[in-house]
Amino acid sequence: MGSDTMEVTRDEVSFARQHIGIVHQNCVFVDHLSIYDNVLLPIVAAGLDADTEHQNVIDLLNWIGLGDRIHAFPAELSGGEQQRVALARAVIMAPDLILADEPTGNVDWRMAQRILEMLVELNKAGKTVLVATHDYNLIRAAKGHVETRILRLDKGKLDIAGANL
Repeated sequence: MGSDTMEVTRDEVSFARQHIGIVHQNCVFVDHLSIYDNVLLPIVAAGLDADTEHQNVIDLLNWIGLGDRIHAFPAELSGGEQQRVALARAVIMAPDLILADEPTGNVDWRMAQRILEMLVELNKAGKTVLVATHDYNLIRAAKGHVETRILRLDKGKLDIAGANL
């Protein structure tokens, strides 16, 4: 946006937010909504027509491997399935930037690899993907798939930056 973040309006924040997808470490869902409706939620919140996005939601749920569970509720899913639903919800608005905070922190290595594959696919499709993680194995695995730039923080300050850390 090119603006001082202390001076942006609510409308500007809303506009920017529509171009950023966020995957939180601890997924938070609306428990009484199906995973279909949880993925659709950003569309509804943005005031867009939910009916026109039906196929996009179905396609995303198929992409994450849960197309056969569209009516399931979040509590019925494993941790890895919940992380994948959180990723689908983060990308439903076709954001330019995906921020993922420890997206594999609560899953086993096999599921971590699958989530990484999906993030790599998004990056190769032209999306900027920023992952915050403590998992050096995940960092090494990512470096094998896409060009990476690593920023290491220490006590909230930039410690080291580079592509070959």
